[in-house]
Amino acid sequence: MSQNIYQVVDLMNAGKALEAFETYYAEDVAMRENENPATIGKDANRTREIAFFDSIAEVHDFSHGAIIAGDNHSAVRWNIDYTAKDGKRLAWNQWAIQTWKDGKIVDEQFVYDTASVKAA
Repeated sequence: MSQNIYQVVDLMNAGKALEAFETYYAEDVAMRENENPATIGKDANRTREIAFFDSIAEVHDFSHGAIIAGDNHSAVRWNIDYTAKDGKRLAWNQWAIQTWKDGKIVDEQFVYDTASVKAA
């Protein structure tokens, strides 16, 4: 049920991204950045998510904008601005587009203009 996206957003806003992942993502989830090949499976995506969050030294903004929720689909616009552990500060906006089945996300695509990912 895509209405669960509101609980996902609440957890993300509370800094509990991995709790949201464990609770609302299917074991066979496929996740991709733009048109890149998907990473398949919860274990592989967990590793990828942990690596991303471990690369962050300081979060300046990680907030949502619009939320769209339908029967089996949802989308969230995220505003992202952080300083990485290598000292680079990056900021961009992206859409996270989800497909749901049995109350879990089975497919998620992050869509953003790579040229917009810039030093803040």
